Amino acid sequence: MEKTSLVHTPILIRKIEPKDNEALAKVIRTALAEFGANKPGTVYFDPTTDHLFELFQVPGAIYFVAEQGNNLLGGGGIFPTQGLPHMTCELVKLYLDAGSRGTGLGKKLLLKAMEWAKEYGYNQVYLESMPELAKAVSIYENVGFLRINQPLGNSGHDGCDIWMTKKL
Repeated sequence: MEKTSLVHTPILIRKIEPKDNEALAKVIRTALAEFGANKPGTVYFDPTTDHLFELFQVPGAIYFVAEQGNNLLGGGGIFPTQGLPHMTCELVKLYLDAGSRGTGLGKKLLLKAMEWAKEYGYNQVYLESMPELAKAVSIYENVGFLRINQPLGNSGHDGCDIWMTKKL
């Protein structure tokens, strides 16, 4: 499908499916490389990035993807990261392809994930980011995330040095 015809095609936000793994891994790694954030200790080198459908098949986890026509635009999810405080989840792997950034889609995915987390019973969302992803950090701050001084839980991503939380 030609990109120009996508303008009138609605964007569908749905739960991840096994067929999404390859396209999502490409979106995530391409975005990190674009921003110079493709460094050790990030999801760029995390082998689970290639198997997101399987990763999110645990209680307390969900991953939403945004799709337009047959094109996967990106996604974002909630994960019960080990070691987080009681009733706290982590907002994880929120990435969009270059053409979808700046459209409000990232914020829409973020809000949908947080709405699901609240309905599930979580009372706080935690996230990790890095200065290279400053635009994303400003969106998080815009919806009420506050910076904290140290990481929570055991995400395994020690390449991140911005940590934030938001009460639900």
